[in-house]
Amino acid sequence: MAPQFNMVSSADAPVVQATCAEYGLTEEEFSELHKRCVAAKSTAYCPYSQFRVGSSILSVEGAYFNGANVENASYPVGTCAERVAFGKAVTEGHRKIKAVAVSTDISPPASPCGMCRQFIREFCDLTVPIIMFDKDDNYTVVHLEGLLPLSFGPEALPPPGSRSS
Repeated sequence: MAPQFNMVSSADAPVVQATCAEYGLTEEEFSELHKRCVAAKSTAYCPYSQFRVGSSILSVEGAYFNGANVENASYPVGTCAERVAFGKAVTEGHRKIKAVAVSTDISPPASPCGMCRQFIREFCDLTVPIIMFDKDDNYTVVHLEGLLPLSFGPEALPPPGSRSS
């Protein structure tokens, strides 16, 4: 049975305050992530699926990076919104992420796909909140570990150069 997630309104100030307290975010960070991931959705290039996704991530240094899905006629070549945002962050030197937000045009909202979950895991610890907004600005939030239990991360590998030939 699939886990059930509690959907709440982003317009309910006390609920947003409680979310922020639980997940270590300020209300300003939550609001900015929400605004940015919804805006990023409008930049999606999705002529084949017509399924728009926007993402915004917040680095531990306080920088925001946005992304939208970019499809390709050769379907596997497309890139998800989350990986676009992470690619921007990483190439600008931000490799530790505090929070991830995703927005879709459906309700309940879509969660990051399996490939994105593993990609997110590379740059986030398992306690990072993943905030998922639906078409009505309702949201649910879970720690990365809830989306990727028993995950494989960089700490499972030997340090670079530690293996001898």
